[in-house]
Amino acid sequence: MTKTTAFAYLRVSGKGQIKGDGFPRQRAAIRKHASEHGLRIARVFEEKGVCGGMESADRPAWSQLMTALHADGVKTIIIEKLDRLARDLMVQEATIGDLQKHGFTLISVAEPDLMATDPTRILMRQLMGAVAQYDKSQIVLKLRGARQRMKAATGRCEGRKPFGAKLGEAATRDRIRSMRKNGATLQAICDALNADGIETRYGKIWMPMTVRNIAQR
Repeated sequence: MTKTTAFAYLRVSGKGQIKGDGFPRQRAAIRKHASEHGLRIARVFEEKGVCGGMESADRPAWSQLMTALHADGVKTIIIEKLDRLARDLMVQEATIGDLQKHGFTLISVAEPDLMATDPTRILMRQLMGAVAQYDKSQIVLKLRGARQRMKAATGRCEGRKPFGAKLGEAATRDRIRSMRKNGATLQAICDALNADGIETRYGKIWMPMTVRNIAQR
């Protein structure tokens, strides 16, 4: 039996989830579904730490996937479930509509016949999207409430911790400040850190703006 070639798209929405169960769970579900339905996964695109919107500038893996679809002749995308595409209902429908317009097929492991055009399937897809959108709004409200309670109780609400506050960062922070104090340029500091294989908090190379922010704190 000839297998249909597909691209897999995975997404986790928070930086802290990148090393969690999100990607392994999605990969396992997609591979199982592909094996059972005659699909061959040619490439896997992983969206790391990106929330539910679908703006291409904020979705590098999605942009790469769409480029590959238009260039490689593959017509099928497989996802674990619809909220991995997006949580917002209008974004889901707009994306599905755009894929249909270009002749692409979106397969969801959790939602069979996702792109079917019969009224019942469209209604069910929209209902599931509405539930995902509601869940997202509740998470936002809970986080906002927690921040407000903390601020009321302590007079302050901590946001992202500055570089150096987390385990293993202090030595790099002190090195940056020392080099800067001794007259090193921002680019020279970046070059030194990158040459030594030291990564930023998010696993990227050092850039002058990042170094400047740390040095000035």
